[in-house]
Order: sequence, then structure tokens, then C-alpha cells
Amino acid sequence: MKSTAQSAPKLNSTITATASLTTPPRHVFKLGLDVDLHFVVTAIQCDHGAIKPAQKLTRAQLIGWVQKQVAAGHAVHTVYECCGFGYTLHEALITAGAQSIVTTPLRLSPERRRKNDRLDARALCVRLARHLDGHRHELRPIRIPTRPEQERRELGRQREFWKRQVRRLDNHGRALRIQFEHETLPAGWAGPRKWKQLAPQCSEYVRGQLEAVVTQIRGCQQHLAALTAQLEASVAHENIPHGLGALTVALLDGEVCDWQRFTHRKAVGSYTGCCPSEHSSGGVQRFGSIDRHGNAHVRVLLVEAVWRLLRWQPGWHARLKYLQRLKHGASLKKKMAVALARQLAIDLWRWRTGRCTAAELGWTLQNAERGAGSAE
Repeated sequence: MKSTAQSAPKLNSTITATASLTTPPRHVFKLGLDVDLHFVVTAIQCDHGAIKPAQKLTRAQLIGWVQKQVAAGHAVHTVYECCGFGYTLHEALITAGAQSIVTTPLRLSPERRRKNDRLDARALCVRLARHLDGHRHELRPIRIPTRPEQERRELGRQREFWKRQVRRLDNHGRALRIQFEHETLPAGWAGPRKWKQLAPQCSEYVRGQLEAVVTQIRGCQQHLAALTAQLEASVAHENIPHGLGALTVALLDGEVCDWQRFTHRKAVGSYTGCCPSEHSSGGVQRFGSIDRHGNAHVRVLLVEAVWRLLRWQPGWHARLKYLQRLKHGASLKKKMAVALARQLAIDLWRWRTGRCTAAELGWTLQNAERGAGSAE
């Protein structure tokens, strides 16, 4: 019995040693990616070892390598900066079994005057390793919108694109006439009525050039009108505060994607980029202009909406709070408009998430006003 008891530990150790030989150890691979159109510069670290020199891989090669490691039982973590290539690589990595992070654009090496794809990939790999070790401030992961959210947001950005195209073509036609005839064109000159009056006044050459521009402007305006109608239809069933407008609400909803993503008001204010910059030390606290670290599309929409609400919503609680400051000069009034834009974002978050009603914010709704008018 004694010999059997003594041989049991030896047998267990033999089984463990045999299992360790047959089952490969599970590793954690950390990949820093610098994404380009045709290739991905990849820096790889295995566990806590040295980071290997970055190498160029095609997307197919990268996805195949990730699938191979995941199939072998290893864990793969990746990170790359948000860029103009969308989230297709992120989706492919998730499908392959990797744990992917898309971070905001970072200044990876501020102390060196050197920057290339290999250095960026290595710096991202270093930050990813620190992030996984618990240093969460090393990366700023963004929320990846769903495909329907991306498509809805793209409607507003496509509308802005066609709006810029109309403005560019309008200015091009105006510059053409100034150059050859020393005459300008009025606003909306490409409209059917105005162009019918202006065409005989132009020389044959200028008229021939402007006719092509008129055709392009009208085509762009058709696309613009169709996108505007589609956006407004998405919120047509809702009661919109007077002066805010269905188009603005639809554009803001598309940019934010989901108002429930914010857990507190400071997160909403930070997302707008309307928070003041700060340079403080010790007992000295200095605030500067806004940091602009946020969604620029949302910031523009909010500032434009503030000027309308100041006129059409006299009972808005934020307007009453800053009413005395708004009566000062134009310079201070513009600064107050930015502060109100941040407050408007918070109020919209409260309203869209059901934390408070429009009446509690001091807003009057368009349908409510129509109902009151018809009752009278």
C-alpha cells in the first residue's frame, strides 16, 4: 500500500508532463496595426516578450493569421486608429475571433520628429500592452456603431456633401462671369426664373459655360432635396420643439447614433467638444477656448440650433440662466452661444432618454402650438 501511495504522485506528474507536451501553451498575441488601403503594417508582441519588427501584410494575410492563432487556442488582441477606412477591418477581425479595439487618433510620439507606419504600429502595440495590463488611459476606444446606425449617419453627411457641391458650383459660375464680363450673379442665379432673365444678359461664351454649371447645380439640388425629405421623414411622427426643427433633430440623432450610450451629462458635454481647455498647476487655474475634442458635425448643428432657440424658445431654462450675459457685446454673446450649445446637448440627451420632458426644459412643441391655435 505504501509503494502504491508513493507511486501515485509520480503517475500524476507523468500525466501532467505528457499533457503539457501534447497541448501547446496558450499565448496572448497583441497586434498594433497601421491601416492603409492595400496593406496593414503589423507589429506583434507575444505575451510579455519583445515586440517583433513591424511587417506589411495584406488584409487577407492578416485575417488568415488571426484565424490560425485563434484555432490553435491562442488569444489575439488588436488595435488601430479610427480613420477614413471605416470599420470593415474591425468587423473582419471580430469575425476571425480577435478582440479588436478601434481608438481615437493619437499623437503617438510627440518627443521625436520621426513618423512612419512601422513606428506607429509599434507605438500602438506598446499602448495596447499597457492597456491590457490595466493602464486604461493608454488608449481611448470608441464605440463602434452598428451598420444601420452607420447608414443613417451617412445620410446626413451625404446631404452636407451635396450642400457643399451646390455652393462650390454656385461660386464657380459667379467667378466665371466676373472674370469675363466684370459682372456678378445674384443669389440663386441657377433657378429657372432667374436664369431665364440672366441668360440673355451674358455673352455667348459665358452663357454656354454657365449652362453646364446650371445643369449640375439643379442635379445636386435634387439629391439634396431627396436626402432632406428622407431625414425629416424619420422623425415626422415626433413632437419637435419649436425652433429646433425636424431636420436638426434627425441629423443629431444620426450623428449620436444612440443617446442611451451616455451615462451622465459630462460625457455628453465631452462628446460635443465644447468643453474649455485647461492649463492649471497648483493653486492657479486657467481655462481657455474650447478643446474641440469631439464630433465636429454635432458641434456645428448645436451652435446653429442655439441661435434659433434663443429666438423661438423664450422660456428655455438655459436662456433664462444666461439672459443677462447675452445682453452684452457681440463677442461675449458668441462665447455664450458655445456654452449654450453644450447645455443644449445635455438637454437633448435628457429629453431623448426620457429623463425629463420638454416642458420641464422650458420648450414648447410644434404640434402643441398647432393644437392650441386650432382650438382658439
